[in-house]
Amino acid sequence: MSTLLAATSGDVTKAGKAIGLALGVGLGALGAGVGIGNIFGSMIQSVARQPELRGELQGIQWLGFALTEAVVFYGLLGSILAYVLV
Repeated sequence: MSTLLAATSGDVTKAGKAIGLALGVGLGALGAGVGIGNIFGSMIQSVARQPELRGELQGIQWLGFALTEAVVFYGLLGSILAYVLV
């Protein structure tokens, strides 16, 4: 908290932008974490049910992982753009 106060030096606009940046990235990471957990949990259940499909499912799993992880980067990029441009 003291780092946030020192960075803003009493400017309410800067403080709001910093909080918005942190919320944007944090919520993006939270959503991606839940999504990645669902992907790998479903993969484990699928392989336990039908082990012979592991090879086919693994490619789909990694594609889903990469697309879900991209959400964090979109949140980071959007938050940084909003912080800089607003």
